[in-house]
Amino acid sequence: MSGSLLEFLVQAGEERLDKYLVSCLPEFSRSRLQGLIRDNQVLVDGQVVTKTSHILNRGQKVVVTIPEPEPVGLIPEEIPLDVIFESDDLMIINKPAGMVVHPGAGHKTGTLVHAALAHAPELEGIGGELRPGVVHRLDKDTSGLILVAKNDRSHRWLQEQFRLRRVRKVYLALVDGTPPTPTGRIEAPIGRDPAHRRKMAVTTLQKGREAVTEYQTVETYAHHTLIEAHPLTGRTHQIRLHMAFLGCPIVADSLYGRRKPSLPLERHFLHATRLTILLPGQMEEQTFTAPLPADLEKIIQQLRTHGG
Repeated sequence: MSGSLLEFLVQAGEERLDKYLVSCLPEFSRSRLQGLIRDNQVLVDGQVVTKTSHILNRGQKVVVTIPEPEPVGLIPEEIPLDVIFESDDLMIINKPAGMVVHPGAGHKTGTLVHAALAHAPELEGIGGELRPGVVHRLDKDTSGLILVAKNDRSHRWLQEQFRLRRVRKVYLALVDGTPPTPTGRIEAPIGRDPAHRRKMAVTTLQKGREAVTEYQTVETYAHHTLIEAHPLTGRTHQIRLHMAFLGCPIVADSLYGRRKPSLPLERHFLHATRLTILLPGQMEEQTFTAPLPADLEKIIQQLRTHGG
């Protein structure tokens, strides 16, 4: 519906303009519609109205202009993507290790966002900008499943599913040592490490935010344990930090683990393997999976064969 004029006839009066538009255009957020009002994109009986709280009367005609999504300076890049699922609303991508999700300092090109723009040129955009909507992120060296919204409607839906903790994410992690119990729940608030800008730290609720991770043992080896980790919250570096907090850091995690990796790995052993979610417009949840990539599977086979 971008780049178009939409007309509505008010059936009942005494209603705020922004609230009325939300009921007429549920695919847009209230803040987006308020922005259109302030940007002279809404007419009431032929007159521009810029006040979001303007009261409408029955029988009035409301015309809304939905501009084309604005370019954000991102150039689509033809980077191969392993797309597990795709619809008009979203994509579920199996991200490789080494790929940054979103452009930022030091990563102006080659990100998952650049690749998604090339893969889905029909992208409607998010918040009036021609870009995919990243609802959650994976660290650069973490592989596995990630959700990407194509439009405002699905972006808001996914954000709400995460807020209500209805999205179930499961990660496979190989850790040094053995956790204190085969299954467990870690409740340890996380905040920025004041001594190291790149690191997070377990802290108090006053200085950080609630962080909860559940885990269960999958396989046990001589000096390592393969676990499934289920984060109930989505803090930066949460699983990596929580396992280190238990005294069982993730193998080859240079930030929170051992200085010298206990196994020959070029990146930390953490993979987003399973994702269960209710997709927009669906009645039942769906589960998506991504198997361990070759470098991590090779390590597991070595441990099974030779111990470790």
